[in-house]
Amino acid sequence: MKRFQVLPCAALRPYIDRIWGWDYRGGAALPLPALLPGTGAELYFHYRQPFSYTRGDGPPLACETGHLFCLRRDPLQLSAARDLGFIAVRFKAGMLHRFTAIPGRELADRVLALDDLWERPGQALQRRLSYAATPAQCILLIEDFLCAQLRSDGPDAVVERAMEMLYRDGATLTIQQLAERLHLGRRQLERRFLSVSGQTPAAMKSLARFQHTVRALMLDAAAAATDVALAQGYFDQAHFIRNFRRYAGAAPQCYLQGARNKTHFYNTSRDDSGIMPAPDHYF
Repeated sequence: MKRFQVLPCAALRPYIDRIWGWDYRGGAALPLPALLPGTGAELYFHYRQPFSYTRGDGPPLACETGHLFCLRRDPLQLSAARDLGFIAVRFKAGMLHRFTAIPGRELADRVLALDDLWERPGQALQRRLSYAATPAQCILLIEDFLCAQLRSDGPDAVVERAMEMLYRDGATLTIQQLAERLHLGRRQLERRFLSVSGQTPAAMKSLARFQHTVRALMLDAAAAATDVALAQGYFDQAHFIRNFRRYAGAAPQCYLQGARNKTHFYNTSRDDSGIMPAPDHYF
């Protein structure tokens, strides 16, 4: 398995956390993770076999060569793969709508192809990527495309700021405190939040807390689940278990026993030494 992750160009850094990728060619099928609901969105570009996935008890479905995952309520299980190669763009919370005309509230829990998001420009990007000689060249093409799609203003700058604050400080910040810091009434904040994202501030706070907790537990196999959960703002163990079941479909102990033995898409902090350059060749 080969991995990389890089920071986006300066113009995209306020909106995109990182660009990263995997490359795997092996005889054995590589078990892939269940993707859990979260606050951001992930745009994938496959140069080998695209993902296939299932939702609940539904049939297997195949992704397009370029596609978006924007999970908010239910997990999605990726199928094992023998021939895997992709580049992914990880959008920050509340920032995807800067790049597409589709309102953020209409993106939740959908798997969208590139041409669903950008029509002809998306199709043109896919063609250019098919001719790129290296992953590094693909990243330059993707960055150029996203810079061209970037809108200078979003539908509501205050809601964007609120999302960033909830993602960063949700463990300690109450919704009432958030509204006061933004000089809004709580109901006004909730209406504006719903209009932009289709979520309430409380729903995003819950998702951010869950996302931070799972990430910490997946990156540190020795971490005690209850200790991490309390540090992330859960009231007690019962609150944590109930919330975990809601988003993961399983109790924490059961989920972690299986997930920690598989690959996962949780990356180390951008401040860590985990930032690795994109390869200048395909593996």
